[in-house]
Amino acid sequence: MEEQIKNTLTSYMHLAADELYAKARDARNSAWGNKIFVYGFLYLSTFCKNNCAFCQYRSSNEQEERYRKTLRELLEAGKRLADDGVHLLDLTLGEDLYYTSEENFSRLEEIVSELHRQLGLPIMVSPGVITKGQLQKLQKAGANWYACYQETHDHSLFAKLRLNQDFTVRKQARLDAKDAGLLVEDGLLTGVGEDNDILLYSIEEMYREPLAQVRAMSYVPHECTFPSTAGDTLEERREHELKAIALMRLLMPQRLIPASLDVDGLEGLAMRLNAGANVVTSIVPSGRGFAGVASKELDIDNNNRSVFAVRKKVEELGLQIAAQSDYAAWIKEQNTL
Repeated sequence: MEEQIKNTLTSYMHLAADELYAKARDARNSAWGNKIFVYGFLYLSTFCKNNCAFCQYRSSNEQEERYRKTLRELLEAGKRLADDGVHLLDLTLGEDLYYTSEENFSRLEEIVSELHRQLGLPIMVSPGVITKGQLQKLQKAGANWYACYQETHDHSLFAKLRLNQDFTVRKQARLDAKDAGLLVEDGLLTGVGEDNDILLYSIEEMYREPLAQVRAMSYVPHECTFPSTAGDTLEERREHELKAIALMRLLMPQRLIPASLDVDGLEGLAMRLNAGANVVTSIVPSGRGFAGVASKELDIDNNNRSVFAVRKKVEELGLQIAAQSDYAAWIKEQNTL
């Protein structure tokens, strides 16, 4: 079976790009029709204990202005996103001990509980590696999803990206989340030195995990992070991301696959949807002081990361944003599997 998966991915990888993306769109349309889901993004805290080589919020970057949002700020922004029609609230934070240490974890529980109680939307939490007990507490507080990105499944490259972190511990956190009753997302980063073999291996490994959502995002270099080594141009870095989206769609047609606004903003949405994605992530409310992850200011305060702007772009491609009830029904179905 493993050899069959590898051979299938390799055969797809050798297709011309247009043919590969067309096949991926056909697979998406067969599984999902023309419906697209949209996720609202709430970056709770930009503090982080880790020193990941690819992240502008790495602990060694002393030039970065950090923030922690209050519960009131989160609720106000979340309500605006909910009213605009997002299907999920993506609550993201660095591995910030202010929230994730055992003695402080009730702070994160309270935030999740109040977002769930007052806004009633599904919630994804991305707090980095936490314990099985903490994952169970988040699920009881009202969280539906846990996202924890490996970035690559090549151990050598992982060590260069996630400095002084444990590959196995990070993977186990996702398995623990699944056991705790949460839906789980993993993701990979492209343009960080991976070749085709490493890319295909990561997709194989993601296929083997019990994931409901799989993601690929291009690396965005910053002054405080290492330079891209997979190609000197933006186009070369994006090529691996788009191929990864298409390959994941063909291998995992029933899973959710995001197109992030955090890399290229609204301008880059069409290429990702055309590669087979069926979720638009990183919709950020303008004027609220929230940052993005890879691109902390891109398209935020000009409303190009709004549901309105995304809907227009989606409809130009012959797709449509699903009703909130459609996503809620899908979540309910997943919880019965």
